[in-house]
Order: sequence, then C-alpha cells, then structure tokens
Amino acid sequence: MSTTSDPIASGPLAGADRISLAVVGAHLRGQPLNHQLTDRGAELVATTRTSPRYRLYRLDGGPPLRPALERVEGCGKAIEVEVWSLDAAGFGQVVAGVAPPLGIGSVELEDGRWVKGFICETRGLADAPDITQHGSWRAYLSTLP
Repeated sequence: MSTTSDPIASGPLAGADRISLAVVGAHLRGQPLNHQLTDRGAELVATTRTSPRYRLYRLDGGPPLRPALERVEGCGKAIEVEVWSLDAAGFGQVVAGVAPPLGIGSVELEDGRWVKGFICETRGLADAPDITQHGSWRAYLSTLP
C-alpha cells in the first residue's frame, strides 16, 4: 500500500494496478448503484471520512436519490465515505456512467491522503438542500419517512 499524498496518484489505498474511488451516496454498500462497482470487480478497502473540508448536499431528481460532495474552506465537516479499489478498465466504465452535475475528481481523506472520488459541479448545488450536519448519506437517509 502506497502512502503518497500526491493528488494525481492513482490512490494511496489501491495497489499499483488498482485505482481507489471514494463513494459517498448511491454507490455505497446496500445502496441502489453499488452494483456498478461490484459488477466491475471493485473491492471495498476502507470506510473512512473525508478531511473536514467538505459539505454534503442532496441533489434533485431520482430515483435513486443522490448526494453531492463539495470541497470548501473554513465551513466544512468530515463526511463518511467508502473507498473502493478497481482496475483501470472498471474505473473507466464507472466514470463513463457518471451523470452531470456529478463528476470524478480528487477527494482528501481525513488522514491527508487523496483518492479519486465523486464530486459535484457548482451549478448542481444551486438549489440543493445542505445535509452536511448528518455527516453521512446513510445518516441523512435514516431521517426520511
């Protein structure tokens, strides 16, 4: 396991031929899009949190319901994520299916390491409810009727 903090690296939690991908919502274990990872041979390598520099929002639309992660300065919180490891082909297939306003970028974990992960374009957050106080997508979902 590499301990690099280079945000461009394939990910400190994945092996040399694997890419780490942090997921925050519909791709989590037990959630409706998790099969998009497992069908491509992804392996769960960690359940952790982001650095305290993120906000979590609920996007309009669905199903499935989807969250959005935004990196901020000064007013963020650590958000629970799962880190999955995929080979390059599987990673490419997952990325190809990501619909706007979501995208794949670099996400900082609570220990300072960087991995690829789901992030959101600013335009997607315009009217999205801020659910950061829940600390995770699962905690937010548990509040819904």
